[in-house]
Amino acid sequence: MSALLEVDSVSVSFDGFKAINNLSFNIGAVELRAVIGPNGAGKTTFMDIVTGKTKPDAGRVLWGEDSRSLLKMNEAQIARAGVGRKFQRPTVFEDQSVSANLTMALKANRGPFGVLFWRPSATSAARVAELAEEVGLSEQIDRKAGELSHGQKQWLEIGMLLAQEPRLLLVDEPAAGMTLAEREQTTTLLRRLAETRAVVVVEHDMDFVRRLECKVTVLHQGSVLAEGSLDHVTRNPDVIEVYLGR
Repeated sequence: MSALLEVDSVSVSFDGFKAINNLSFNIGAVELRAVIGPNGAGKTTFMDIVTGKTKPDAGRVLWGEDSRSLLKMNEAQIARAGVGRKFQRPTVFEDQSVSANLTMALKANRGPFGVLFWRPSATSAARVAELAEEVGLSEQIDRKAGELSHGQKQWLEIGMLLAQEPRLLLVDEPAAGMTLAEREQTTTLLRRLAETRAVVVVEHDMDFVRRLECKVTVLHQGSVLAEGSLDHVTRNPDVIEVYLGR
């Protein structure tokens, strides 16, 4: 199967510090992948490069069946091409309802004139209901986002990303600050989403990664140190030394 995302020999330095050092790995079109590593391993920089926030000094980042270069696109073009990113802190419109947040995310798919003249329709209302159902917020649909729990806000933001119909979802530390029940529901949600698209979870919580039951890529000093199941990588002596031994 050809890769949806191919990161090939990518390097980037900030003030002489190599944040990413000859990084190469692939993500399949339908896959759940966890990316782990100690602080400073390059996890956030990797996401910044894929989403167009940071341009690397060397290497290629290829996207889709026709291997288009993401490095030639800006952040908005990359988002439109199908890359969605969820940051660690949820950014939702707190004084708007869940329904309104999801509706606004639908609107973002349209050009400037489309947004000006956009009116909710039966189709958009049905899509909003579907998104709320998908992220487990059907019963909260009329509540203000500001009244939701931390975990529910995270799910709402995932729903807003799903409104863009991304082919790749980059999710940064989704489990942070969640209750145990919310973590379990998040695990279920991410695993289900990865049945139809690529989902990359950047996480340092090993217990949460174990629940995802997926392939793990370990980054260290900006390159891939090990790859495989969590049991496989956590038995790797190099991984034990740089990561688990601390």
